[in-house]
Amino acid sequence: MPSSLKFWAVVPAAGRSRRMGDSTVPKQYLRLAGRAVIEWSLAPLLARPECAGVVVAIGADDQEWAKLDVSRDPRVRSVVGGAERADSVHAGLGALQLDEAAWVLVHDAARPCLSAEEVDLLLRTLESDPVGGLLAAPVVDTLKRADATGRVAQTVDREGLWRALTPQMFRFGLLDRALREARARGLVVTDEAQAIEGLGLQPRVVPGSPDNLKITLAEDLRRAERFLAERGTTLS
Repeated sequence: MPSSLKFWAVVPAAGRSRRMGDSTVPKQYLRLAGRAVIEWSLAPLLARPECAGVVVAIGADDQEWAKLDVSRDPRVRSVVGGAERADSVHAGLGALQLDEAAWVLVHDAARPCLSAEEVDLLLRTLESDPVGGLLAAPVVDTLKRADATGRVAQTVDREGLWRALTPQMFRFGLLDRALREARARGLVVTDEAQAIEGLGLQPRVVPGSPDNLKITLAEDLRRAERFLAERGTTLS
């Protein structure tokens, strides 16, 4: 069910594939079920009537983005990203220049299995939230902390632990300030929620699907293709 709010999206896509074996193609451009990974990642956002526009932050030497049909969608624009995720997100925000109260969703370029139901739940849950929040999945495995020798030093209590997913949804002004302050403190944040936490705020956790995986290793492509096939997901 569509939400009443309007949102913009920022998709950091300037990273390289450091853990994808011999692939020289960034993971967001690898082929998945006949399309590039990033096309699958963008599709659930562009399918929403509430989506006012998307900014994709690409690498300065990117040779792949312009080849994709989605790069010519009138709601999509690109900007040169930075060395770190936070730099790319901040560059995307700079390209938008929105009202401080506008909602921004940040989604990973290599997270192709986001479902329409997850987006709907995120929008409905956070529409009136004073802070914003993120999709996340509860940790279900037993967690171990290893020492320098590779032996178990501790079993970590998983109670209350969640795996951060995307999209993460925050007001434009708040997210922009959080990223600026993190950079000023020399803090390299690994997601937007961490930057918001740095302001002393508590983002809301919205339950997401474990299937909303991020392509990191080669076998993740096979898992993602299986998830998409099971859903019967297609791109027009």
